[in-house]
Amino acid sequence: MAQRPDPAPVDSFAVANGWNRDYEAYSDFDLPTYVGPTTFMNLPWVTDPTVLRARRADVAIIGAPFDDAVSHRSGARFGPRAIREAQYTSGSINSLQLGVEPFEVLDVVDAGDANVVPAWTERAHAMIYRKVREVAETGAIPIVLGGDHSITWPAATAIAEVRRPGSIGIVHFDAHADTANDDWGVLAGHGTPMRRLIESGAVKGSNFVQVGLRGYWPPVDVFEWMRAHGLRYHLMREIEDRGAEAVVADAIAEALDGPDYVYLSIDIDVIDPGLAPGTGTPEPGGMLTREVLRAIRQIVAAVELCGMDIVEVAPPYDHAETTAMAANRAALEAISALAVKKRAGTTIRWEPPVA
Repeated sequence: MAQRPDPAPVDSFAVANGWNRDYEAYSDFDLPTYVGPTTFMNLPWVTDPTVLRARRADVAIIGAPFDDAVSHRSGARFGPRAIREAQYTSGSINSLQLGVEPFEVLDVVDAGDANVVPAWTERAHAMIYRKVREVAETGAIPIVLGGDHSITWPAATAIAEVRRPGSIGIVHFDAHADTANDDWGVLAGHGTPMRRLIESGAVKGSNFVQVGLRGYWPPVDVFEWMRAHGLRYHLMREIEDRGAEAVVADAIAEALDGPDYVYLSIDIDVIDPGLAPGTGTPEPGGMLTREVLRAIRQIVAAVELCGMDIVEVAPPYDHAETTAMAANRAALEAISALAVKKRAGTTIRWEPPVA
């Protein structure tokens, strides 16, 4: 709500210029997005898990500004800030696609960033794991802004542990499968997180669904490993032949086949680089932005979402910020879909078991 500040001091210059009038002062939430602190959609900055638990937040945004595990172009460390800034609306927004004012229905906060530093991959993954876990333990659904795709390993692992004895599955939108055994001998690269999740036991291969794969990776032996572990995947050529709607419907059915909860991972390079050029490994021939945003709405509406990440946004390669805008909207579409469910009476936040 707007508040009226104390009148300006009575001064001849202020009076002459009209600066002593009684103006309204707006809250940070209602200010334009380029004014005040940089949080996602100007939402409250709540980094203390005790406070987060007490306010019973439904959704919490987390930044994972780490890109030391990339194999090609760096820059995704700047992704979380760019995604937060890629917005022009503020206050109580209205989703035209879903007919809901999400922030009037859900309590959504920005929980800040994981405490990462450069050039120390093991520490960064540990800090991302701890940050996501402490947020997930409060009952809020974490939406993690990356960062390179290696951050999915610690983030999804944290949620899998919190949700035990229930199981989680992953729906993974990406141009690349990210199931390599290693990146030039490095086990924690951004091309390996899905294999690490499966090999560790945090996620079953049969609970893994991938959408949008294309290009010239992975090689045949990696596909053989994927098939041996029961992964289900949909190549871009299938979307070209059958349409995104049919493929996403299949992915939803597969996501509901087994796991208790679903984690959604969006590598922004699933979108064609002509529409989202700011990525570490651009791959021509991808999905349309509107197809991906619609898919997110459909999936979140159908499954019990336990967490989400949006990764590989590398702002240095996109002067027009279209990639960060797409990522920002990906988060908003998920939030709006959750709001529709809560408005209909579905419980969104997870209630941790009482110790």
